[in-house]
Formats: sequence, C-alpha cells, structure tokens
Amino acid sequence: MKLITTSRIFLLLLSVCLAACNSAMQAFKKGESHYENGEYELAIKQFQKAVPQDAAKANLYIAESYRRSNRIAQSADYYQKALEAGSKEPTLRLYYGYALKAQGNYNGAADQLRGFTKQKGNNRNLLSLARRELDNLTLLDSISQKVSPFKITNVSNLNSASSEFAPVLVQNELVFTASRKDRIYKANGQPMLGLYKAKLTSPTEVSTPELFSQSIFGENMNEGTPVFSADGKMMVFARGNTGRSKGEGNTSADVDLYISRNAGTGWAEPERLAFSDSASWDGSPAFSADGKTLYFSSNRAGGSGGLDLWRVNIDKSGRFGRPANMGRELNTPGNEIFPYVSPDAKLYFASDGHPGFGGLDLFEATRNEGVIQVQNLGQPFNSKADDFGLVWADSTRGYFASNRDGGKGDDDIYYFESSNEPVQIAQQPPLTPKNPDNKPGKSVRYFIAGTIIDAKTQQPLDGAKVVVVDENETTIGEAVTNTDGKFGVYPIRIGRDYNIVVERSEYIKKQELFETEGKAIPADRLTKAITDTTLYATVDMLKKEVGTELSKAFKIETIYYDFDKFNIRADASIELDKVVRILQDNPDIKLELGSHTDAQGSNAYNERLSQQRAESAVNYIISKGISPDRITAKGYGERQLVIPNAKNDEEHQLNRRTEFKIISLD
Repeated sequence: MKLITTSRIFLLLLSVCLAACNSAMQAFKKGESHYENGEYELAIKQFQKAVPQDAAKANLYIAESYRRSNRIAQSADYYQKALEAGSKEPTLRLYYGYALKAQGNYNGAADQLRGFTKQKGNNRNLLSLARRELDNLTLLDSISQKVSPFKITNVSNLNSASSEFAPVLVQNELVFTASRKDRIYKANGQPMLGLYKAKLTSPTEVSTPELFSQSIFGENMNEGTPVFSADGKMMVFARGNTGRSKGEGNTSADVDLYISRNAGTGWAEPERLAFSDSASWDGSPAFSADGKTLYFSSNRAGGSGGLDLWRVNIDKSGRFGRPANMGRELNTPGNEIFPYVSPDAKLYFASDGHPGFGGLDLFEATRNEGVIQVQNLGQPFNSKADDFGLVWADSTRGYFASNRDGGKGDDDIYYFESSNEPVQIAQQPPLTPKNPDNKPGKSVRYFIAGTIIDAKTQQPLDGAKVVVVDENETTIGEAVTNTDGKFGVYPIRIGRDYNIVVERSEYIKKQELFETEGKAIPADRLTKAITDTTLYATVDMLKKEVGTELSKAFKIETIYYDFDKFNIRADASIELDKVVRILQDNPDIKLELGSHTDAQGSNAYNERLSQQRAESAVNYIISKGISPDRITAKGYGERQLVIPNAKNDEEHQLNRRTEFKIISLD
C-alpha cells in the first residue's frame, strides 16, 4: 500500500513538472511570435513565464524587448541575468553597457563596453560605436561642470503617468504629443500617441487638454512631433504604425512625415510627403527660422548609423526638394533626433552619440567661419535619463521633455526659465570611469604607412589619391602616391579601425579596412620609455574592366544560402553592404549578381531557386538606395559548381553562393 501511494505521488509530481515545462515552452514560443511582430510588451509577459525553460534566452529576449521599446534602463537587470545564465549573444555587453549608463552606473558601463571591444569577430560599426562611447565616458567630469542658470519646473497639470513630449508653442497654446488614445500600442503597453493642445493659463499651468484636430486623428496609429510654418497654416508631423509594414518598436520602418494645411476652415486630411522614405523611419520635423528648410531625423541609407539629422529645401511654391544628410560634425553612429532651430539660428537637437550623461542629451550646434561646434547643454537640462524636444518661447524661457526621476510618469514636459540665482554645482564623486588600461610605464606610439599596387601586375601605382580616416570619419592623413606607390606615415591608436580610401583614374575606387586589434607590442618587449612603430598596409587596386570579378580584391566573402532557401542571412548582409559601398563609390559601374545552387534537386528547380537567390540579393542592395538599373540578377542553377561531385553538406554549401562582376561601364 505504501509503495502504491509513493508511486502515485511520484507520478503526480512528474505530471506537474511536465505540465510546467510544457507551459514554459508554449510561453517561450508565444514570446518569440510577439517579439518578431514588434509587440514587445506582450513578448515580455510571455518570456517572464518562460524563464525556467531557458534563462539565458528568455532574459535576453526580455532585455532586448525593453531596449527596442525605448526603455533601456529597465533592460539592465535582464542583460545581467542573461549574462550570468551563460548567454553568448555577441551584442549583449554592448547594450548592457548602454543600459548601465542609462542608470548612471558609469563604471559598470565602461566595464561592459571594454568587454565588448575585446570580443573577437564583432561587427565593425558596433565596435566603432562602443569605442566612441568609451571615449565619451572620459568626458563626463568636464560635462558635469557645465551648469546653466535655468530653473526647471514640471508642467504638472498637463503631464500624466503615460508620455507627454514634443511641445510646440502656437500663440497661447501648447501643442504636444501624448500617449492618450484608447488603443494600446503593443510595443510598450502604453496608449497610442496622438496630437493634443492646451491653453496656457501660466507658463507652468494649462487648461484641460483636448484633441488637437479630429481630421488628424488615427485611432489605430501613432501620431506626433508636429511643427508649424510661421503663418500657422501648414503643419508637418510624423505618423507611424499604420499597418503598412512591421518594424522594430520606436525605430520601425513604418514611420513617415505627413503634411496638413489649414485654410481657415480647419486642418485638411494629411498627405504623406513624397520625399519621406517608406523603407525608413522619418520623424521629428522642424522648420528653419526663415521657413525655407525642413529638418528631420531618419535612419535612411547614406547616414552615419542609427538616426541622423537630414534637411530638405523648400522652394517658393512650397515644393520639397531632395533630402541631404547634415554631415558627421552633427551625426554620429548613435542617434540624433528632435532638431529645433531657434530664432537666432542656433540648432538644438537630442543625441545619444555625442558625449552625454545617459540616454538622449540636449545639444546646441553653432557654426563659426564654416566650423560647426556641438556643445552639451549640461545641467539642469540633461540627466542620466532621456532629455529631448527643446523649444524656446523667447530668449529666456522655453519647454522640453524628459523621463528623468521625479516626474509624473514616463516622458513629461518641463518648463525652463533663466534664473538670477547663483548656480551651485553639487559636490559628487568623479563621474569619469577609471580606465585599468592606462598604466604608467613604457609606452608605444603607433603609425600607419603603406603601398598602393595594381591587383594584376602587383606593381606600385603612382598618382593614386590616398585618404586615411578613423572610425569617426576624421581624416588623419592624405597623400598622392609617387612612382613607388607609397603613402604615410600617420599617427594612429592601437585597438582602433581605420579606413584607407584610394582613388585613381581608370581604377575602381576602394575603401580598405585596416584593423589594429591584436597588433600591439607586448609590454615585456619594450626597452625604451617611448617606442615608435609603424604598421604597414598594402592596397591592391582593380582596373575598371567589363568582366572583372570583385570578390577577391574587395575581400567580399561568398554569399551563402541555407539548403532550399533564398533569403538573405545575417552573415550575407554584411558582405552585401560591401557591394553597396562599391556601387556608391563608383557610380559609373554596373554589376551582375550571379547566384548558384548545389546539385541537389532537379535542373529546373535549381534554375528557379538560383534566380530567386540572385533577386533577393539585388532587392537587398536596392533597399539601401542603389538604383535598380545598376544591378542585374542572374541565376545559373547548378551549371557552375565549385565542387562538381560534392559528397557532404559542407561541400554542397560552397556551391550555394552569389558572385559579383562588372557587366557595364558608363
């Protein structure tokens, strides 16, 4: 009897455990589905149930869901849990570092960013981003000394537990963006965004807010960040999540700029602006002081990474021209957003790429004799949280938004006014993280030099223009080669990546990556207080000739595909980006993308599959802004096998590829 009872208890416990395991697996699958659809708040709830199933993956998904829905400070604990559970995700330490910075843990942030830079095989752009952020952290103490004589006040009777931001002054009203619609936005669990207005009863108080305009109200979409022309008859704003495409939270591709006009009878039905890129995120517009230029933020092709500031001219008839990037003096590999031009022609914007305290900081950009200077506004405007969307009411006061501690909820709108009270700098420990790599003793000064050669003849090339730039696109040296083909010597920093840009008539313009990681001289080999050493590079140049195959000279790895698939894999996109750069640098060449299959399957099926593979690669390149008439998709099926008698999947994989060759020269 006792044995039977024990067996029943065991079976009961086993069934309970199996049910719990099955429930966790189902939650994990539901979480993945929500995550892929950009429904991050729903994904978080499912992954929290799935943690017992796979702590490393579930916690990483939770962390990424918080980050992608613009709640990066909340992601830190989950990145830590994923790391402790053994996650090997390459980008974990990078984003964990940013999350710790958003919490004000600067030493912890620096530790994680250093850990990321020491990993092997990191994405070059992300590596540049991490190194730039490490440099930014070294400036925290100097930034913290800048305190402006302004008093900050929360506009408390306007703000709520949800988001209020992007304030705009229109006569005696404050027009703003708020999370107040009935429909819930699945990315962050808050109500969807709309445009609202409220009369100012005092600079820090408003009457009851009301809907801005019924004609600019989409129940199932987000609307926000309006800007008005000087006469108040034209408004440009951002509208997103209309259902046209799926995307990544607040940086979804489904965000475009719209225009509405008011002829005195109310705001007309909005129309999408023609220059807005449907494949990108376009938002936070702003007019110049004279109304002849529209500024906005976008992650479209041709930027520095993340969201960049762009401008588009407006002619006398009100037509918008072609957008232009505002350059690397303003834009960074991070995000630049919420531009605003003050009446005295100063440009204000928010950025997490320039040196700052946490998430987005407010910056002021001025131009003096053609040189642009960007300055952090310091305290009290900036905090470890997001600070953004600044506008001036006059030369002494204005409004901005922040999700800093002490607010009423998420993003709040704050009023600022010049104060006559003396500025006090609070005593605090140093903010700049300690750098364990800066140790006293013997040091090395590193330099770069090299030779430009013809790829076929291997002979030096004269008359080649060479420019060497660092990760921030700053030129560190340039030259025109003589008969020996040599350039240099230019100072560099070890552990950084550099780009060697070479141009010569009749040759394909080339950008060669030069990595210094792992090339440092070991400390135990140093015999002098200061040692000078030069690292050498050889750049081989291809002539512009029809039939030239690019892969070897441009170090483009073969594009591979999974069995019976034609989608672009993550490793393939890195290589295709190199092809995009070649086409951008050489507008006179046209390429064929030739795709191949292995010998498995029928000839007819493989012909069709190879054409699909070529077309998917071409479509990827077109999505990056390359004209369709410059690239041709050609499927070769199994007619050109690298290994004719492949015996295993590794050999079959070598046959599933895409190659690149010049087919025309303009």
